[in-house]
Amino acid sequence: MTDSQKQVFYKKTPFTVSLPEGLQEGKSVIVVGKISQKTDRVQVNLQCGSESGDDIALHFNPRYDDGPAYVVLNTFQNGNWGPERRGDFFLLKGEPFMLQILVTDQTYKVLVNGKHFMDYKHRIPITRVNTISVNEMVDLDFFTTYNQKPVVVPYRTQITGGLQPGKTIVVYGRTNADYKSIVLKLNENEVLYESNFGNNLAVLRTKNQENKDGVPLKQDELFQVTISWDNMTFTVTVNDQPKLTCSHGIARLQDINLFEVTGDLQLIFVKDPSTKEVQI
Repeated sequence: MTDSQKQVFYKKTPFTVSLPEGLQEGKSVIVVGKISQKTDRVQVNLQCGSESGDDIALHFNPRYDDGPAYVVLNTFQNGNWGPERRGDFFLLKGEPFMLQILVTDQTYKVLVNGKHFMDYKHRIPITRVNTISVNEMVDLDFFTTYNQKPVVVPYRTQITGGLQPGKTIVVYGRTNADYKSIVLKLNENEVLYESNFGNNLAVLRTKNQENKDGVPLKQDELFQVTISWDNMTFTVTVNDQPKLTCSHGIARLQDINLFEVTGDLQLIFVKDPSTKEVQI
């Protein structure tokens, strides 16, 4: 899937919906949100149908109701649960939650907040999987599926139609353990944001103005950077905390159509104005 074909899906939890085009080797499923403060057990299932009792190929089940948090992974087949696989879970209630499931020929590669969590061998053919369900213990931002190689840095993409009113660019990633600098750019250096850990400095720069603040990103942590704009200003928000705003003086925002990411990070997903947003 090219960047111009990316789709994100919005749905209030709990839900059970069809997976667009099912599952194939190389496909990724990403669920983005927060762990509910009231949760006892989170549940994300990849299923073979939407009815109660249908087989569940992958059951991802963080549990908070029995001492320290842990995760159960399992398969439900022919009316029975198989042997559990368990792992310690590091996310607290209320924390941002990004679950990535990468489908390979032998396993589901499960990543949580950009960190490898577990490989889970297929017990049901992936060709039978056609449904995803998420329970109400996830405050969902969106989920998405896509077929492509992992997003790599440096990252460069064209924004079809340029910057449009009411749209945003949202970058999801994880800083490297040795991260020193991350740079986001629009149209080369027409708009530039840099988070420099080494200098404890964040900078937002346009041709009109430059503003600075303390660095918002730590090493080895999940982050979400949102770039928004209007006819007068650009604003960069990091992890939902407003940080920097600059006036820009750009007459035609639709002429801003190139976005780049460089630096010391693992890039997970980029939602830009070309991304199709679907309410289901």
